[in-house]
Amino acid sequence: MANRLVSPIVWQRATVIETVRETPQARSLMLALPHWQRHRAGQHVEVRLTVEDGYQAQRSYSIASPPEAPYLMLTVERIAEGEVSPYLVDVVQEGDQLEVRGPIGGYFTWQASQSGPLLLVAGGSGIVPLMAMARHHALAGSTTPAHLLYSARQVDNIIYHAELEQLATEDQAFAVFYTLTRGAPPGWAGFQRRIDLDMLEDVGWPPAQHPLIYICGPTPLVEAVATMALHLGHAQGRIKTERFGPTGGS
Repeated sequence: MANRLVSPIVWQRATVIETVRETPQARSLMLALPHWQRHRAGQHVEVRLTVEDGYQAQRSYSIASPPEAPYLMLTVERIAEGEVSPYLVDVVQEGDQLEVRGPIGGYFTWQASQSGPLLLVAGGSGIVPLMAMARHHALAGSTTPAHLLYSARQVDNIIYHAELEQLATEDQAFAVFYTLTRGAPPGWAGFQRRIDLDMLEDVGWPPAQHPLIYICGPTPLVEAVATMALHLGHAQGRIKTERFGPTGGS
């Protein structure tokens, strides 16, 4: 049966049904799988590529699609020296197949039924699992106040920019804030610096409101923001982090 549950550890052949260029360096792939179970926003999958001589390369990628979506969406940022990301960003075409297994992970997840205001903090491609949460927030009709703080180098590096603006307009409980670290265009109304204590306090909620805080991005950003949140008095158990190295995967 096409809708039967399959163990997350079983590899499946996913078919690329659509691709979307998000930024010059990032691309989203919509995948159809023969068997897929409802995932939780924040989970990830593993993708495996095999070349003709049998060599295999395997990487983990966060799921960008919300649990309500009938397909699996991955957003991949190209890493110049990577083995997998250049292929996924620049080569793979609609109709191609990829080996995928998942969903995987249970710690860095959010469901609309959870209580407390929501603060999402993203650096670069760390936006991907947080975007799944933002999409889930909207589709579930959640009234939980949710703020997203997104740090990017420049405007052209903001993944999902147009959709984030649309979500902020249509979802009355959701707001997005940007900060650019390497230059802003004329008329830019957002922040123009690395995330600091004042910024985090401005866009978040006081500890007395017990917000849930999710932070995803390069390791230095994640560690810095988590430390700031603790300094502001937020409970460690309400702060969830997911980090990657300087490349964010390859």
